[in-house]
Amino acid sequence: MFDLHSLYQQVIVDHNKSPRNYGTLSPCSHDAEGYNPLCGDQLHLYLEIDDDDVIKQARFEGEGCAISTASASLMTQAIIGLTTEQFAALFDAFHHMATSDTQEAPDQERLGKLAVLAGVREFPSRIKCATLCWHTAKAAIDGQPSAKTE
Repeated sequence: MFDLHSLYQQVIVDHNKSPRNYGTLSPCSHDAEGYNPLCGDQLHLYLEIDDDDVIKQARFEGEGCAISTASASLMTQAIIGLTTEQFAALFDAFHHMATSDTQEAPDQERLGKLAVLAGVREFPSRIKCATLCWHTAKAAIDGQPSAKTE
């Protein structure tokens, strides 16, 4: 039987130990700093967005808890190739999933692999860890230098 809790743990461990798209991106067209004062997570997100508003590259660096690192790793994989408009829709879907009632099933069709992070809802203090990278990407796209989860 499919065990979402077990899969959640496996994905967090995998993406924390071997984060995808980790490192700087130079040159980049958009970037922002993210900070979670609750637990000290910090990240710098770099985006390369072309003239058609397509996210061509996404990379991050920084230090944070396993959930923060795994979420940034999964997010960068998911947003490469999206337009900024598609990113905004995915941001809304992810934020809804992360903050919705634990009984509400995640929209796996819309979220894909990101749906596994629905497990963070069981730990309310960790929701900000999972959403930090998303707020930072939104800030970068909007031309803001930083984002906080306070």
